Amino acid sequence: MRIVFFGTPEFAVPSLEALIAERAAVVGVVTQPDKPRGRSRSALVPPPVKVVAERHGLSVLQPERPVGDVFLAALRHWRPELGVVVAYGHILRPEVLALPSRGMINLHPSLLPELRGAAPINWAILRGDADTGVTIIQMEAGMDSGPILTQAVTPIGANETAGELAGRLARLGAENLVEAIALMQMGRLRPVAQDAARATLAPKIDRKLTRIAWGEPAAAVSRRIRAFDPEPGAWTTWNETEVKLFAPTAGRGEGEPGEVVSIRPLRVAAGPGVVEIAEVQPAGRARMTGEGWCRGRGPQIGDRLE
Repeated sequence: MRIVFFGTPEFAVPSLEALIAERAAVVGVVTQPDKPRGRSRSALVPPPVKVVAERHGLSVLQPERPVGDVFLAALRHWRPELGVVVAYGHILRPEVLALPSRGMINLHPSLLPELRGAAPINWAILRGDADTGVTIIQMEAGMDSGPILTQAVTPIGANETAGELAGRLARLGAENLVEAIALMQMGRLRPVAQDAARATLAPKIDRKLTRIAWGEPAAAVSRRIRAFDPEPGAWTTWNETEVKLFAPTAGRGEGEPGEVVSIRPLRVAAGPGVVEIAEVQPAGRARMTGEGWCRGRGPQIGDRLE
């Protein structure tokens, strides 16, 4: 079966590599354009999926947006039977979805219809969900609303960060993707319509959502930090300077919300409870230990984070 693969970030790499390892007929890859990096913005860095595709000699398309006659003509030239979408980053129009003869399938990192949208991994941790997983759906015009083909469930670790969970889900998704395509070729996939009444959303992350509210219980503060670790980073301020916090552990303790109650290790009071912070990143500086920050020019016992 001739497959065209749509994907961009590191999360999509295990799926593409799994298809290649299974000797699937990947006829081409669609990804986003190279991004400028560095202070001068002169160095172009390719998406992780492009690096893998070129290493294996696969043809690559990098449209600014996946629309237009030129883009559709390039897809038709590949004569795809199936489209596979994994964290591509663009909404595909009906004419693109209809182009492969078997349609297109999407790997989504949640248990649909829960957490439809752009940031399901972050929201699963932020909400305090015990479990999450991956879902493969037959794509349609709606956002993550197509019939479910396969699902796999996995627990969320007590102190697992979004980065750690994303890595596990990427590998789990790759395994399920290969299995789903094999079942499709055998005619054994049975699509199941999603229950729209159970649908919840996982919208894009904004700056307001990543700010720490020290009046929340320690467990909720810890979840907020883990939900945005390593990117974009949950933040607070000290001395009117932004500081990102990482690797938290919630525990018992007392103090006014935001008050530093220990510096070896760094512990900050919430409402109620205390959060131990293993790593921090003050604005303009590299990540460091919380204790190291306090030993330098960081806060001392009794200071307040806002």
